[in-house]
Amino acid sequence: MMLLLAFDFTVRSQQNDSSYQIPLSEMKQINIQKSEAEWLEELGPEKYRILRQCSTEPPFTGKYYNHKEDGTYVCAGCGAQLFDSDTKYESGSGWPSFFAAIGKDKIREVLDTSYGMMRTEIKCAKCDGHLGHVFTDGPPPTGLRYCVNSASMDFVPAKAK
Repeated sequence: MMLLLAFDFTVRSQQNDSSYQIPLSEMKQINIQKSEAEWLEELGPEKYRILRQCSTEPPFTGKYYNHKEDGTYVCAGCGAQLFDSDTKYESGSGWPSFFAAIGKDKIREVLDTSYGMMRTEIKCAKCDGHLGHVFTDGPPPTGLRYCVNSASMDFVPAKAK
């Protein structure tokens, strides 16, 4: 089944700190081909909780937090390439952090006002899985910190690319 998101999102520009609206005409279709029961069966409870229910793992516990290998981090829900290991850095936040995504079309940004905060949630553009959040306190050259749950990603070593 195809789902067309029928409302505007306010997102933060990656070029500066301003916000802007994405018009309905520019929204992409997200191809949802699995029921929640199918997602749960495929992902297992922890990955399902994070990717499909927008939860998070405790800081300093994820398998990729201190991960140092060369390769590509892909979405655990659909396998889409998200981050290259060359953009990973130690932020001190307790979650894997990256200063750039592989491409602007790989990550979808959504305003998150949960828990009385205003943050920018990041989702996989291909399967709409929750990845984490992006903040503007990262290192050069982007100044961004993509703070990502380990459970929302899988890793493909450089040798296997």
